[in-house]
Amino acid sequence: MTKLFKAAFLLTTMSIASVDAFADSSDGEALIGKSWEEITSMAKGGEVNWFMWGGSDTINQYVTEYVGGILKNEYDIELNRVGISDTAEAVNIVLSEKEAGVVDKGSVDMIWVNGENFRTMKQGGLAYCGYTDTLPNNKLVNWDNPAIAIDFGVPVDGCEVPWSKVQFSFAHNAATIENPPRSIGELIEWVKENPGQFSYPAPPDFNGAVFVRHVFYHAAGGVEQLFGDFDQEKFDEVATKTWKILLDMKPYLWREGQTYPASISALDQLYANSEVALTFNYEPADVGIKIENGTFPPTTQGYGLTDGTIGNTNYTVIPFNSPNKAAALVLQNVLLSGEVQLQKAMPDVWGAAPAIEISRTSEEVRKKFAAIERHPNVVPAEDLAKFALPELQVSWISAIEKGWIENVGSK
Repeated sequence: MTKLFKAAFLLTTMSIASVDAFADSSDGEALIGKSWEEITSMAKGGEVNWFMWGGSDTINQYVTEYVGGILKNEYDIELNRVGISDTAEAVNIVLSEKEAGVVDKGSVDMIWVNGENFRTMKQGGLAYCGYTDTLPNNKLVNWDNPAIAIDFGVPVDGCEVPWSKVQFSFAHNAATIENPPRSIGELIEWVKENPGQFSYPAPPDFNGAVFVRHVFYHAAGGVEQLFGDFDQEKFDEVATKTWKILLDMKPYLWREGQTYPASISALDQLYANSEVALTFNYEPADVGIKIENGTFPPTTQGYGLTDGTIGNTNYTVIPFNSPNKAAALVLQNVLLSGEVQLQKAMPDVWGAAPAIEISRTSEEVRKKFAAIERHPNVVPAEDLAKFALPELQVSWISAIEKGWIENVGSK
């Protein structure tokens, strides 16, 4: 079988799976072939229950007040933001409902998602698929970009809609540390030379898990050594080195590694209290927001690594059994609009990088994007992008998180 034929067969199989997921719900069937005007009319007066990570007051406010205000004022739709600590909580609700035979009256209308959780939903027939062309603002999405069309190695195939782009970055207090560690190798040595001054959230917290992946990349000799499908032999080789590095670091961590911050918010609080000297985040702009609201000292400076930091795209997905699919489609279309992506990118709102092509928006929106003034202490996105590292396929990530829990976290 040729590579080309294999690829065609795989895409055909995925397309069939997507159609099956799309056809699972009678509510979804009712939307097929409808005009956008008909869909918005069906959604009017309804509600949409959006389950999403709730660990950021800034993001919560943007969603509840700004996005929720647009839905209510322009479409007469009530947005119910349901805060969760782990995306898997929402995925498990949908999975449990499917197992119980709940196919059209689920309790989840939309989830903020990517990576392993998306793979679970797509492979399990839990995602509503095949509708993205229905969204008027889908024209702003560059689906030819692999960073958009592929989510942690899993083709999107019309089963989710991009929302934001992120890239990992570090931060330090320039008043106390003039030269912070600029690579994972330097960081490993710095931790040992500065006992008690570093920690990281315990995986599966997504910020803690991505830090561990950076160490995994370092142990592998570069991410290019890990491309492709999961390789158990290669994993075992690199994992052995990774766990040794992290276990050797453990006595030098905050509280001698006997405990880890429960979340990125907890790590940020340790940094704000000067209990640790470094912090990090998937959202580089968070540094500027926390300086402005007084959480971080004004001398906090964001920075990247010379050996690169991991970046990815996050999405929203509609479960197959959402009873409010029309309202969820309206919400996704709102989130994709140039104006709403612009508001999200404002440094004093969130500072998140847009998931749409700015060049495809209106001239007015393009000018406003160009006029955004980045907080001077936030590392420029273009600087980070020069050393961006890709995410691995989901199977690698699941194995790394499980391995950390068994070989580091439990020790």
